[in-house]
Amino acid sequence: MIMKSAREKGFEGEQLAAKFLKANGYRILEKNYRTKSGEIDIIARKNKSIVFIEVKTRTTDNFGTPVEAVDRRKLAKLEIVASQYIQKKKIEEPAYRFEVVSITKINDAWQCEIIPVD
Repeated sequence: MIMKSAREKGFEGEQLAAKFLKANGYRILEKNYRTKSGEIDIIARKNKSIVFIEVKTRTTDNFGTPVEAVDRRKLAKLEIVASQYIQKKKIEEPAYRFEVVSITKINDAWQCEIIPVD
């Protein structure tokens, strides 16, 4: 059995997340949006809101659940990059929110869940 690198696992998780989001009515605007301040995995539109999405993929819970990996520091970085995106795209008075797409492997099946971030 070949072990995947964290980068490969992350890429696979992001592909699964994009497919899952589209199936749930999200329109993907950007993937891996980068600035000097950081990166947002997926930026999407759902109804009239822009959604900034962090994707976390886990094959075991040895390091905690996917959503536990998004701490205050990570969220603060996401907020900075989101603000830069809004300014760059000249989006006026946007309705936006942050979500985590948690992807876990249970037996041999992937489970996806959208978790709003407060």
